Amino acid sequence: MSFLDEFQANLESLPIILQKKYALLRDLDKSLREIQRQNEQLCEQEIKDIQRGVKAGNITADTLLIRFSDEALDEQKHSIRIADEKVALAVQAYDLVDAHIQQLDQYLKKFDEELSRERESVAATTLPGSSLDGSAKSGRGSGGGRGGHKKTHLAAAAATTAATSANSTGIELDCPVDPNEPTYCFCQQVSYGEMVACDNPHCTIEWFHFGCVGLKEQPKGKWYCSDCASLKNRRKGR
Repeated sequence: MSFLDEFQANLESLPIILQKKYALLRDLDKSLREIQRQNEQLCEQEIKDIQRGVKAGNITADTLLIRFSDEALDEQKHSIRIADEKVALAVQAYDLVDAHIQQLDQYLKKFDEELSRERESVAATTLPGSSLDGSAKSGRGSGGGRGGHKKTHLAAAAATTAATSANSTGIELDCPVDPNEPTYCFCQQVSYGEMVACDNPHCTIEWFHFGCVGLKEQPKGKWYCSDCASLKNRRKGR
């Protein structure tokens, strides 16, 4: 059983367990209120009896000698025990939820690490400066078309660490980059972040950064850069 399957199995039983604990808490709270009500009535009656006994001279008005009956004291102790039991149940419910939260944090951390490794692996194989620079560009006129070129890619961590300091408008990079690294887009910078390919097979630039062309997500259908779109419109107007 994987970590996720185990977590889901434990999570499915959590609501039932919590429901039982909350139901027991309600029953204890109901019993506690009833015991407290009865004990208050008993204590009030005993106070009245003591006051009458003091007035009649049957009881010495000495606060050190005046006390509630054993029955009233036992009821108070019983109330305290029920209250302590309620607190213990609440702590158990809290610890149970907290344990699931910690388990979820561990799963998310592990999942994030695996996702980062997958992204780095995909970026290393789809970066225009590596495989796309040779195979994809040389195959622009092939029968496979340019539909696959439009897929966005993430920059490789090792090759484009310096590029992350550039903003979405294509400002000069703050950190030096490899002079042999191919450049793309209108900004003439290296590959970084998410990029999109122009669907014009004769585009002189081919790859563009999302921020430089005003994109926030992968375009649907064919997409042309501003230069190729203008050229296409001029040809239609003739």
